[in-house]
Amino acid sequence: MGKFLDYGNSDFQRIRNSEFVDKSGLINVLNGRINTEKSFVCISRPRRFGKSVAAKMLYAYYDRSCDSHRLFDDLEIAKSPDYEKHLNKYPTIYLDWNRFADTDTKKVVKNAQKAVIEDLRSKYPFVKSDEDKLMNALVEINEQTGDRFIFIIDEWDRLVREVDKPVQEEYVNLLRAMFKTNTANKVFLLVYMTGILPIIKVEAQSALNNFDEFSVIRPVKTAKYYGFTPDEVRDICKKHGLNFELMKHAYDGYIIGSEKSIFNPYSVMLAAEDGEYNSHWSKSASYTTIEHYIEIDHDTVQQKIISMLNGENVTIEVTSFRNDMKNIDNSDDVLTLLTHLGYLSYDPETLTVKIPNIEIAGEFRLSIGRAGWGEVSAALTDSLTLINKTIDMDADYIAEAFDKYRFESSSIIKYKDENSMSCAITLAYYAAKRFYKIYRELPAGKGFADMVFVPLPGSTRPAIVIELKHNKSAVGAIDQIKNKNYPAALKGFSKRIILVGINWSKRKAKHDVKIEVVDGME
Repeated sequence: MGKFLDYGNSDFQRIRNSEFVDKSGLINVLNGRINTEKSFVCISRPRRFGKSVAAKMLYAYYDRSCDSHRLFDDLEIAKSPDYEKHLNKYPTIYLDWNRFADTDTKKVVKNAQKAVIEDLRSKYPFVKSDEDKLMNALVEINEQTGDRFIFIIDEWDRLVREVDKPVQEEYVNLLRAMFKTNTANKVFLLVYMTGILPIIKVEAQSALNNFDEFSVIRPVKTAKYYGFTPDEVRDICKKHGLNFELMKHAYDGYIIGSEKSIFNPYSVMLAAEDGEYNSHWSKSASYTTIEHYIEIDHDTVQQKIISMLNGENVTIEVTSFRNDMKNIDNSDDVLTLLTHLGYLSYDPETLTVKIPNIEIAGEFRLSIGRAGWGEVSAALTDSLTLINKTIDMDADYIAEAFDKYRFESSSIIKYKDENSMSCAITLAYYAAKRFYKIYRELPAGKGFADMVFVPLPGSTRPAIVIELKHNKSAVGAIDQIKNKNYPAALKGFSKRIILVGINWSKRKAKHDVKIEVVDGME
């Protein structure tokens, strides 16, 4: 078995021996591109969204050195009329840039070419090309044997993300020399690259503009192969005895093109394995820290992230991003990068982004704390205590906490009315998202409750109704909750329903809070 060529199917065998969700339909998409004008493809995905699984699946399917029938005969691809036509038919090269992560950075491009050429010589001993001229070696093989290759590159953008500019330029020039030439069409039947970022831009256009690119922002026909769909997660939940609604609350929320509900596959599988809906994002190695980027164009980025923490979508312009982590100029670039990294979800219909779920919201909370965003950091740090004190009906603590945060005097959130108060209160109760579905302006009783906290399935916590007043009274807020019968919508959700009235008095520059409890089972 070769190191890069004729690598075999053992990696995909291990994947199939584990719990595997069938995404082999992607192979059919690529089969239709073999030996066509559309044979150069780059599919970028967020980290932990199955990049390497897909690359290893493709290699096991195309590699001529093995028989992969038993790995694919029961999968979706086997139903395709072209299944046998391409199965294990081609000399296939698999280059994972992670394999060179620990080598001398300044020589990494030459070292990688040398390693692949040495492996090629084990099959084609006549190769005489220089050790750092990979394309020359492939052309030599093609001219003498007629062999044409499928080339699969995993983590294609590692050298774009992590090296100095001279090495980055050397790497991009290598890719251009290999793939952006007339000779490339003779040598390659199909080139498939995958990584986190789309192909880097040079002077506002892709450095490899002969590639068809697919990403979380523009997935087109590949959308359903990015993560897990609701039906796939339901099957996993059924198999492992897990609650689908809790899985959805923790890991759903990604919009990928036409797919409006995509789950983070890595987190879903770890939750299935552990039997718990914990945050698994931080268990994977991060390529970057959010706090570095949220300090770029600080004021605008801060405003937009606060809006998203409050459950809102924010408008974004994605076209200015150069697909390069080192050239970030404004808030649109920051949010576009965070979308490609998987921290935000992009809706192509509304041209907006949002924080997809509670797992990712937790990453923003940690990063905001490390970045030290004043009253926002303080509120997020105290938010678990705040929700517990609310359940304990400690009105004085709640009032003093909001006075301490000084939201009203902040440049971030100013109390103009109950709606602007609601933004601040939602932020302060951030930790409640771990235990509740939080609704703003929820239809209830004879009107719309300002904020309603509905316990997640299996929770023993009480439901909570919050009514806000601006320059009125907390007692009046409680009276409105009762008079309009807002608790009626929550009957049966929990044994208790906590009623909270919060008023901001501009004249006194203070909050006053009133808390009562009613029976939730009547």
